[in-house]
Amino acid sequence: MDLKQKGQEANVGGFKQLMVSMRWTTAADFDLAAAYEDKNGKQGLVYFGELGDLNNFPHMQLSGDEGVGDSGGDNEETMRITKLDDMKYVWILCWDYGKVQDGAPSRFNDSDVTLSVIDDKGNSHNVTLDTGDMGNVALLATIDNSGGVGPKIINSSKAGTLKGLTKLQQLIDIINQ
Repeated sequence: MDLKQKGQEANVGGFKQLMVSMRWTTAADFDLAAAYEDKNGKQGLVYFGELGDLNNFPHMQLSGDEGVGDSGGDNEETMRITKLDDMKYVWILCWDYGKVQDGAPSRFNDSDVTLSVIDDKGNSHNVTLDTGDMGNVALLATIDNSGGVGPKIINSSKAGTLKGLTKLQQLIDIINQ
């Protein structure tokens, strides 16, 4: 299912594993990350500096860091999620590393970033960034597990600007704008 517009959503239902893949060929050092809030209010971040753990909380892990030094080509970063039971929200983010360091606007409008979320049954949800907002951090999608009917993925499509990656709260502020 394609989630091309901001606000579109789809149920991801029961699964053993989700694979979130972000691909791009643009010459930019984009980074896939996931901020989360568990059902007890604990917040955290899985990103290139803290790759996560599939077997222990937060039950998500990032493959690594691609596109370093603004290299173009077939760049892909993948995050696996093996358990959402304890999570209330998982926010899938992309930032432009060099632009975040400088506090400068990103190249999202000139990029070809694509995001897909695939469950272990082979169902694919493709999310298109649908924002004209300037910024160097983009909230691509939200996995909302706060309701009683199981998790759903939402095209969140919003952008914000950071200068440096120093505090999780700065990302949470962008998410909550």
